Amino acid sequence: MRGSLAHIYLRSRRCWASATTTARAQVMRAYSLTTGAVTSGKVYKQETIRQRSLQDPEGFWMEAQKGIDWIVSPTRALSIPSPSLLHKAQWFPDGKLNVCYNALDRHVSSGRAGQTALIHDSPVTGSVTKFTYAQLLDRVKRAATMLRDNGVGKGDRVLIYMGAVPEAIVAMLACARLGAIHSVVFGGFASAELAKRIEDCRPKVVLASSCGIEGMKVVPYKPLLDGALEMCVHQPGKVVVLQRLQFQASLGSGEETWRDAVDGISDDRVFHGFETVSANDPLYILYTSGTTGMPKGVVRPSGGHAVVLQYTMNSMYACGPGQVYWAASDLGWILGHSYMCYGPLLNGSTSVLYEGKPVGTPDPSSYYRVMAEHRVTTFFTAPTALTILRREDPDAEYRKQYDLSHVKAMFVAGERCPPEIHRWWVRHITGVDDSGKALHLIQTPVSNVVSDNWWQTETGSPLTGLEIGLSDDGAQLPPVKYGSAGMPVQGVDLRVLRIRDEFDEDDVDVIPEEVARGVIGYVVVKLPLPPGVMTTLWNDDDRFFDEYFRRFPGYYDTGDTGVIDTDGYVHILSRADDVLNVAAHRISTSSIEEVVVENNEIAECCVVARAHPIKGSVPVVMAVCKHRDHGEQVKEDIVEAIRNRVGAFTSLYKENIVFVDRLPKTRSGKVLRKMIRSMISALLVSKTSKLANIPTPATIEDDSVKEEIWAALSDWITGLEKRDIIT
Repeated sequence: MRGSLAHIYLRSRRCWASATTTARAQVMRAYSLTTGAVTSGKVYKQETIRQRSLQDPEGFWMEAQKGIDWIVSPTRALSIPSPSLLHKAQWFPDGKLNVCYNALDRHVSSGRAGQTALIHDSPVTGSVTKFTYAQLLDRVKRAATMLRDNGVGKGDRVLIYMGAVPEAIVAMLACARLGAIHSVVFGGFASAELAKRIEDCRPKVVLASSCGIEGMKVVPYKPLLDGALEMCVHQPGKVVVLQRLQFQASLGSGEETWRDAVDGISDDRVFHGFETVSANDPLYILYTSGTTGMPKGVVRPSGGHAVVLQYTMNSMYACGPGQVYWAASDLGWILGHSYMCYGPLLNGSTSVLYEGKPVGTPDPSSYYRVMAEHRVTTFFTAPTALTILRREDPDAEYRKQYDLSHVKAMFVAGERCPPEIHRWWVRHITGVDDSGKALHLIQTPVSNVVSDNWWQTETGSPLTGLEIGLSDDGAQLPPVKYGSAGMPVQGVDLRVLRIRDEFDEDDVDVIPEEVARGVIGYVVVKLPLPPGVMTTLWNDDDRFFDEYFRRFPGYYDTGDTGVIDTDGYVHILSRADDVLNVAAHRISTSSIEEVVVENNEIAECCVVARAHPIKGSVPVVMAVCKHRDHGEQVKEDIVEAIRNRVGAFTSLYKENIVFVDRLPKTRSGKVLRKMIRSMISALLVSKTSKLANIPTPATIEDDSVKEEIWAALSDWITGLEKRDIIT
């Protein structure tokens, strides 16, 4: 058996206890190959500093907060209301600041006025626009003046629906300057979803673009906003629209263009002041999907967030003042908030705002071109982007056209990065030939690192990763282990709790039980949480407690399953509901996926469960092939690989491998597994089920893919019925 996390499956106590000695030894032997002994016994600087942050949080974070210019400096780091309210801990409770001042004004006054703060690169429109810190500050002041003239002040909400344009960052900072709370919504969200957010946060002003650009398509935003406002009881006092050349929107009564409302403000009317806010006053509301259909409005505290972002820009991402940071994301996601807008600017760095895709704008050279042209120091993207690049340019021929020697580090996050995808990227980006080494482990120089890290909308910054900024040389840097998301970072007391037995009736673990290293379970963080993590959900503090703290008292429930291996690396395997239960064997979907994508014919895949009358459930693999000639041989190869690498207990049959042209994804690149599961369940119940009964996720990138997946699944189930496989 080859070493891979795919060998480990989620075991209930009953299942593990009933396994034979030989079976248990086989699993653990396979796992020992995965972890290796390269780091055993060595404590790296990252862990030493983390332990100090946990043992003396007061001293550690009072030192870290010195990276921020406070109007009233905090006298203490942490305040806990009572032992029963650890989840309501407050950081820097008596501190006062202004986040916009820290992002712009202080750099202008300290000699960085002429340094580039923001680069907007829009390949479809053929434009590259650069803003110095002084220029960006001037634009922010004008936008703040407009908001102030429309009655926006401290605590008021402003909804921003603009896409990847510089004016969106200007709007965010203008809100922060006034102490107002912004809520950025991903451009192109359907009217109904946009309406939910408007009704929940009740903005005084809405700022929108006439359109956005998705790939090579122009997506009109203003009609979607108009549709949303028609559904809303709450109506904003003002709507301001940035008219883009690609689509001129019709304006309603009282609506203004950005050019008139903001750019048209005369110099003598510009408001030069800013509002002082408390450290725990909200900076923004960012909505994330919820299980009830109502989005969750994550509330971010101003002070703690600023401290952590400025700290991690240096500790994690090793991007200092004057250097260039590029997060290939959208401002509507958490990465856009933390490391496209606030993080780089708080640190005096340059941020790249890219309005394009990894391929198709115009070709697979796009990412390499941006990195080379703008002399990027640190690059951040999602594993999905790497998967797409690997599919379109498997030998990385486009990469060879560019000198990327100035790129110090590259990070991926947003979903688990399959080891084979990670290795492909390392090999072609860094030039490190690891073909003769174990798949899971590689040591790279500190100046040439490609690493995964893991965090959530709720946390606002990484929970795990490799903090290359803490290391002066490769000897101090933990090796990059494929399939892992690095190690826990400062302030994060990460634990793994047991998977409850199937017969546990209580939904709350009164006394949560930790598992040993190498055993998979629920990933949690022991309270209190570090600075910058959400403080509540907007208008729903009860839901805040129920969703994140009720289930495991004393811990933050991340909703993910994973394992901490014997070397201390964290492996996030899947969401807790992405776990298969096959004849009492608990199997992470990612453990199967990582083996499937190692097949040379497979570009990408996802694994979901389908009901089985005897085994409870069995896995279904949906895969995208690099070539159209799929053939039965590919299916047989996949089944054999899963049996050898994961185990026969997975019960993957070639009849349950479905080839599709593309997978349904969100705009941020995450596969819509829940939608696929819903389709399979509906079709298994009745072949007359209607696609219209399957909800369309608000974040879907292209809703036409629903019909493609539905047709493929319908054909697949028809084939199963003909062979009498479904009983």
